[in-house]
Amino acid sequence: MNFLKKKIIIIEDNTDISTGFKLLINETNDYEVVACFTSCEQALEQITFLKPEIVLMDIDLPGMSGIEGTKIIKTKLPQTNILIISVFENSERVFDALCAGACGYLTKNSKHSKLLEALEEVGAGGAPMSTNIARMVIDSFKKSPSPNPLTEKENDVLQKLVEGKSYKSTAAELHIKIDTVKYHIKNIYIKLQVGSKEDAIAKARKNNWY
Repeated sequence: MNFLKKKIIIIEDNTDISTGFKLLINETNDYEVVACFTSCEQALEQITFLKPEIVLMDIDLPGMSGIEGTKIIKTKLPQTNILIISVFENSERVFDALCAGACGYLTKNSKHSKLLEALEEVGAGGAPMSTNIARMVIDSFKKSPSPNPLTEKENDVLQKLVEGKSYKSTAAELHIKIDTVKYHIKNIYIKLQVGSKEDAIAKARKNNWY
């Protein structure tokens, strides 16, 4: 029964691709493609009337890009899920799309079964991604250092510890008292949640804080 199916629109300027997606999706029991558009401008004229649950969005479109279109659609229809399907695999495009409000990102070379799985995942509140895209996102998070919680003076003291300086040498070089050095070190341990100089240095090195 069509009225129970979730409505999908496709925004893709390659009609062969959009037709293929439409045929695939309309064979399912849960989804129906109600419209295909070759540009965001065309889609935006009708999207508030169509009120789709899901939008399949290309990025490289004539006129407005899919990323900009995603931002506008999410403003008009916040509950609509937008799934990017693009040839682009570079991290900048991926993160721009996700920041614009896309709920997932597939590459066009994904298998048809992956698209259907992605639609199910979207419906369940997930964020489907092609394997290579997911790996890119994970690698990016791994490379992003945690914010440094230490003050400038605490960083100076930690740097001296990294250099192997004694408390006395650290105090002399930073023109502070030994008790002040100890005070800063105590705060460093608390903020970094460590219990030794070695652990503090290891954590700072791991997060590229010096």
